[in-house]
Amino acid sequence: MTASAEKYPEYEIIRRALNNDQSAYSEILKKYEIGVRSVVRKMVFDAQEADDLVQEAFIKAFNSLHSFNFEFSFATWLYKIAANNCIDFLRKKKLKTYSYDKPVKQKDGETQQEFADTIPNIEKQMIQSETSIQIKEAIDALPEKYRFVIVMRHQEEKSYEEISEILDLPLGTVKARIFRAREMLNKTLRKVVHS
Repeated sequence: MTASAEKYPEYEIIRRALNNDQSAYSEILKKYEIGVRSVVRKMVFDAQEADDLVQEAFIKAFNSLHSFNFEFSFATWLYKIAANNCIDFLRKKKLKTYSYDKPVKQKDGETQQEFADTIPNIEKQMIQSETSIQIKEAIDALPEKYRFVIVMRHQEEKSYEEISEILDLPLGTVKARIFRAREMLNKTLRKVVHS
């Protein structure tokens, strides 16, 4: 066992995933989902958008797994992907964001913000239920009208408005279809994890 394998025992799961062991992807998702969700929710407060960003972070991580450097922490690498995904999203949305480190200016001075650490041991609290191949298979199995919107939203990273324009559908219909597609995917992927 190498020094890095002793320091980071989760590397065995990553190696299995790189060798196309589908159960390893499920294990990675199970192990890290809560931590990734916590990172995302600290940056994006809308629950629906956060769900999108968590899914996108895992898809990006799985697609880039071959580039992971085993000398470093997998959790740190994964959280960086999730954080960068949020930063890109926030830039696109041009939302006002606040730094955790900088004091907040108020009319009677500045206040330093304090945040409780909601992840005392991140690596022990992470759970998720999908693998990149299983996600693709689940998406492929969706009825066409749901598959189109979910692919545009998650793989092509199009906004709801862009999807509405491309498919010539009302914005509400696009949102409803994406919501329904997510429900169907979650149901399918929960079965995969618990089978």
